Amino acid sequence: MTRTRRSARPRHHRIRTFAGAGVIAVIAAVVVPLGYRSMETPSGTAAPADSAAPVTPDASAPVPRTSSPRREHGGPVGEADGVVPDGTTVFDDATPAVAELDAELLDALREAAADAAAYGVGFQVNSGWRSAAYQERLLREAVAEHGSVAEAARWVATPETSPHVSGDAVDIGGSDAQTWLFEHGAAYGLCPVYRNEPWHYELRTEAVDGRCPPMYADPTHDPRMQR
Repeated sequence: MTRTRRSARPRHHRIRTFAGAGVIAVIAAVVVPLGYRSMETPSGTAAPADSAAPVTPDASAPVPRTSSPRREHGGPVGEADGVVPDGTTVFDDATPAVAELDAELLDALREAAADAAAYGVGFQVNSGWRSAAYQERLLREAVAEHGSVAEAARWVATPETSPHVSGDAVDIGGSDAQTWLFEHGAAYGLCPVYRNEPWHYELRTEAVDGRCPPMYADPTHDPRMQR
């Protein structure tokens, strides 16, 4: 699978200082397989006024599974569909979940990761691009887990609306990486989007002046999910 690369995005000022040593991870999040379950945010909670308060995960949260789930009909869903092997980073071009990400998003991730590495912070990819079949499988799993389509929608989008299927979203693993991105990601245009998913990042080029847009409480508050 190949993607036509977009023109290079504007260069951003890199962050040269890291205040992560003073950051305390304050959220007890349970990161479960493939990034569609986390800390529970009450259904219907309004999106916060701004995203100033850190949303950092529990460092003891488990690493999502990387075994290949199976389609309800047809063959196995594997790496070619976006399943992520253990130890995948934003520099792994051989992994479709990384290679099929939007070119500008991937450039921003790699620039940020290179700067974060100077402070001993690595960017693990828990999920990136996904095929429509893989996304549909995750949605069915979420409905079974949460008991209804409405509740599942707080965690998993449809193949038609998912930014993972379009290659415009990445789930970053590791509490230190998530903390670093929350503090410094805006300088690269990398922003958290949902309060209940502190690992989910997308490119917002308008944020390079140092401030990301307000986060949604969960995907059901995102107008893109209403299509």
